[in-house]
Amino acid sequence: MKASVVNAVGGGFAVQELQLAQPQGREVLVEVKASGLCHSDLTLANAGLVYAPPAVLGHEIAGVVIAVGEAVSDCRIGDHVVACLIQFCGHCVPCLSGHTHACLNPDATLRAPGEPARLQTAQGSSVNQGFGLGGFAAQVLAHENQVIVIPKALPFEEAALLGCGVLTGAGAVLNTAKVEHGQSVVVIGAGGVGLSAIAGAVLAGASRIIAVDVAEAKLQRACLLGATDTIDSSQHDPVLAVKALLPGGADYVFDFVGVRAVVEQGLQMLGKGGGLYLVGIGDGSTTVDLRTFDLMLNHNRIEAVYMGSSNAKRDIPFYAEMALTGRFNLAALVSRRIALSQIDEGYLALKDGATARVVITDFEH
Repeated sequence: MKASVVNAVGGGFAVQELQLAQPQGREVLVEVKASGLCHSDLTLANAGLVYAPPAVLGHEIAGVVIAVGEAVSDCRIGDHVVACLIQFCGHCVPCLSGHTHACLNPDATLRAPGEPARLQTAQGSSVNQGFGLGGFAAQVLAHENQVIVIPKALPFEEAALLGCGVLTGAGAVLNTAKVEHGQSVVVIGAGGVGLSAIAGAVLAGASRIIAVDVAEAKLQRACLLGATDTIDSSQHDPVLAVKALLPGGADYVFDFVGVRAVVEQGLQMLGKGGGLYLVGIGDGSTTVDLRTFDLMLNHNRIEAVYMGSSNAKRDIPFYAEMALTGRFNLAALVSRRIALSQIDEGYLALKDGATARVVITDFEH
């Protein structure tokens, strides 16, 4: 099969032919129809983190099941599915409590040491498979715990986004923060994940949903997802602008940027009892000085978010149903469709404020 491979740290993505094993045990073979570009894969590729080259990254996947291992029970050949990067064993205490995103044994979804690799070069050398998936490829072989059946009516390019961006953004609002009806929400950073948070806030029944960004095109798209107000922080002080709209401060602020200045602004936007949720990681080294006494007096809290505290087997079918019933505008998130050979170009396109999400839909070129 064709796959886009990272052969050297910072060396970009190159299409080549790889060998893919047949499914065994609880493995599912998926013909990929759409694969979204997420910034975290670019970070891993450029920094050489987690998966040493050669590696196939990509973790926002939608496709069709074409083969299953003998022990698979969650899906059948012909099912339309989303493959998700949340790896979970299903047996540890967090998993049994429904918190699969916090699984203690995620490697249980991988082949055991000594077994043949799922991915190999034509010469038989092993190729690392990002997040147990390797979605920048024509086919994916994954554990059934990472494969979720979706309605066939949902377009693949929209469904692919459910595997990461939507889970993280909407999940931060619905699962981590548990925003309630009538509360106020500020979303800083209206990229694909931030836009999903806005849609999640709509589902939660938030009374005021304020999008903050420096790109006017992103703010316009935020309105399509349900933002009630927008603030261009390149033109206005975002803290003062939020306080003008919400004199008592916000109940919830979600930071999808992850730099020091934004974290500090988010704290200043909070009302009494409000919470700041850190979703964006920036370059991963952001530090902030905190006045803990002020936090205590204002009853504020700060919480980091991983994958929207999601249970993919529960949440992905829910978001898919919301999209099909017109309550989650997934189509507005898809800005550009590319071929497998255009991943480097696709990541450059994501720097454009008018681009929300780029999706690979052509796996022949």
